[in-house]
Amino acid sequence: MRRGIRYVFNNRFAIAFLVVLASALCFAQNTNDNEQKPNVVLILADNLGFGDVGCYGSGGEMRGMPTPNIDRLASEGVRLNQFLVETGCTPSRAALQTGRYSIRSGLSRIVVPGGKNQLQPFEYTLGNLFKYQGYSTIYYGKWHLGERSESEPQYFGYDQWCFGFYGSSEGTQNASHMTIYGVPEELRKAGVMYVREATSPKTPSKELFPFDLTYRPKIDNEITDDAVNYVREHAKSDKPFFIFMSMTRPHFPNIPSEEFKGKSRIGDYGDCVMELDHNVGRMMQAIKDAGIEENTIFVFVSDNGPTITTTLINELHVASAGPWRSELGTAFEGSIRTIGMIRWPKRFKPQVAEGMFSIMDFLPTFARILDAKLPTDRPIDGVDQFDYLLGKQDYSNRDHLITFLGSRLVAVRWRQWRIYPVNFYPTDNNPRVDGAMGYMNETAGAPMLFNIEADPRERRDVILENTWVMRPYARIIAEYMVTLKEHPNPPAVDVTKF
Repeated sequence: MRRGIRYVFNNRFAIAFLVVLASALCFAQNTNDNEQKPNVVLILADNLGFGDVGCYGSGGEMRGMPTPNIDRLASEGVRLNQFLVETGCTPSRAALQTGRYSIRSGLSRIVVPGGKNQLQPFEYTLGNLFKYQGYSTIYYGKWHLGERSESEPQYFGYDQWCFGFYGSSEGTQNASHMTIYGVPEELRKAGVMYVREATSPKTPSKELFPFDLTYRPKIDNEITDDAVNYVREHAKSDKPFFIFMSMTRPHFPNIPSEEFKGKSRIGDYGDCVMELDHNVGRMMQAIKDAGIEENTIFVFVSDNGPTITTTLINELHVASAGPWRSELGTAFEGSIRTIGMIRWPKRFKPQVAEGMFSIMDFLPTFARILDAKLPTDRPIDGVDQFDYLLGKQDYSNRDHLITFLGSRLVAVRWRQWRIYPVNFYPTDNNPRVDGAMGYMNETAGAPMLFNIEADPRERRDVILENTWVMRPYARIIAEYMVTLKEHPNPPAVDVTKF
């Protein structure tokens, strides 16, 4: 009998011990998981072309503007050889934040001053993803997703918005040009851009000082100064951080700082690309000096292809899309294929990823890394690319991408095939301009088809030899159209159609 009592006692003791042990292990595992959450730095360049940096083979030193830091980042991480974006600043930034085609947010055209389109409160963003996972979050610089308080970054998961502004860098010219042309005082006041700041979540930003041609050369350097300090202050915190740096280089007007004036061999554009590279290097060094390089994900991407002709006179034909056709504003490859790389020493081996990777894919990929769930009440067009980046699979999880301009579907990319129901061509002005300032018209009925592996400049339409491509083309569009039955797109705002 005593033996039985002892047996029961021992079993109870063993069970209790196992419960305590399991709880301790669970606590330790959770603590370890928290400790292992990576810090994340995402730097977004503005209109940097595929042919502007050295690591993609047709820029950098060979074009008189060395980019050693960006090249080193690419060599230490995963260089995305088919990093695909949307056709303009606002569309790409909406797609990056939401993981969705920008047309689903009504943001498939560039937001202009006084425009009605803006990021809506129900949207789920990168900021929300990281904030809900316990991160400290900060957004620097250009947002370009609306000009109302409720559409600002601090309403979408970011703790702060620093060195922010509405619109884009060309607005820095407003004050001087309005003075030259004798614009009425009321309009002049409305047209001045301001640097803005929000120091806490869900509070409207405040105007600090004008973002004009005087401040234009300084803003990216001051963003980087602040971001370096942010790394130093947060590196030893129990909370991981997410830093989003939306840089203004090399969007026109390119005015280099005194330190970089004349550094390149090709003028202001090259000087500013080198200055951008320098600031990327400063952030890389800050992460290293803080002792957190091993478990920090460092992303560097461009929001669009270059502005080759849609730019100022002194910058005409300086930017480059490398071997690809066209520039920002069309649907050709040079508009939507640009710079992208991601480094995570702890998990990613250096490699060149040849498969397609969309700017929308970051949201689901980061969700996978953080073991977070995305909303299920809306279409998410991005795909999880984590295993591809890890090298666990040698293929991308993406084989197609649709491109929109306003409400118009203007291209489908499937594997190496580019399919267009419309055509784009330059103006007859002097100088002739293409891209966002060029023309678009319908084809006569059959779409154009190009094989970009055989014909990167997209010069020879091969639809007559390859009509079979119409099947995947029709399937991709049909699958997208099905999603609109339950989730119709809001109206796309267009400043040329009313």
